[in-house]
Amino acid sequence: MFRFPATAILAGLVAGMVPAVAQPPAQPPAPSSGQAPGAPARAPRAPAPTRDPNTPGYVKAADLPDGENAPVKTDGNFILGPTHNPAPEMTEQEGVPHGDIYNFTMESADSKIYPGIAREPGTFARPDPSDPTRLMISSHPAPYTRKVAVYVPKQYVPGTAAPFIVGADGPDLFLFKALDNLIAQHRVPAMIAISIGNGSGDAQGSERGLEYDTMSGLYAEFVEKEVLPLVEKQYKVKLTKDPDGRATMGGSSGGSCAMAMAWYHPEWYHRVLTYSGTYVNQQWPANPQTPHGAWEFHESLIPNTAPKPIRIWMEVGDRDNLITRDNYHDWVLANEKMAEVLAARHYHYQFVFARNAGHTDRAVKQQTLPEALEYIWQGYPE
Repeated sequence: MFRFPATAILAGLVAGMVPAVAQPPAQPPAPSSGQAPGAPARAPRAPAPTRDPNTPGYVKAADLPDGENAPVKTDGNFILGPTHNPAPEMTEQEGVPHGDIYNFTMESADSKIYPGIAREPGTFARPDPSDPTRLMISSHPAPYTRKVAVYVPKQYVPGTAAPFIVGADGPDLFLFKALDNLIAQHRVPAMIAISIGNGSGDAQGSERGLEYDTMSGLYAEFVEKEVLPLVEKQYKVKLTKDPDGRATMGGSSGGSCAMAMAWYHPEWYHRVLTYSGTYVNQQWPANPQTPHGAWEFHESLIPNTAPKPIRIWMEVGDRDNLITRDNYHDWVLANEKMAEVLAARHYHYQFVFARNAGHTDRAVKQQTLPEALEYIWQGYPE
């Protein structure tokens, strides 16, 4: 069943809370592999090395003065850092109206698309002896409860079709705070934000992994059929059908999911924002049409497909994830390759390489999110 609070929670009331990020933190606790108590512990992953943005083979990028963000109206590649201070738009501003934030939950039993899975307790992903790029996973059906937060700006006019952004790994209070200020300054349209929690777990064999790392349009279809109608009905808002007025965002696997939503359903989404996008091979179960998972975006899909009407902002950190079991798990190289192929195919894109930054780095997000939002909404009328 769906559970709704009786009243809206004002954004201003939650401003003093610890902000929730839309991605796992830069140094998260041990992955949720479903390991049972007392099961043999997996050896901790070695820290990722610090990569140089000027490494041969990486895209050429403009090196910005420390503390500056990329210009919002300019496509291309940029290097920022090593200092990452929060942008002014990430703090409460006097006289700025706060949007209303509504929260509800969704139960797996009510979903026709995602009934729920989890990795077997005490098991790990194991390389397939016949193909080291594929993993062997033990997984089983499992229920979940999904959290969803909906931000409605004070400037929303009831009855009108509003632009909106869908975010992964919600709720994301950083996003709501940035929108309060950017909308008030007329730098982005008065959009609704729908911040959707994942279905639990992480990586292969988990519900989150199934939703975010699968190379298909299924997650976008879940949002379209099961989430957006609930939002419209419960909160008496109208969401635009115009793909130019719809955006997706996320970090890590939520980032590659955001790209997949627009790639497989460009009739629904034209704008994408990703932090530490998992454009690597995390897909499970394997799909022979995309054998290298989201690595296929830059390996084959974008280079070999007519350009789609997608505008994208991407970030990666110099200490971003690196898994050495194969050649398809370097997050920095994957994002560099994304920038390379997007430029070659003449997409409107902006790629930010952040010095002194880890995976889905919280400080980098606080510095860059306002600029990133303003960039992806370029060309959309107020």
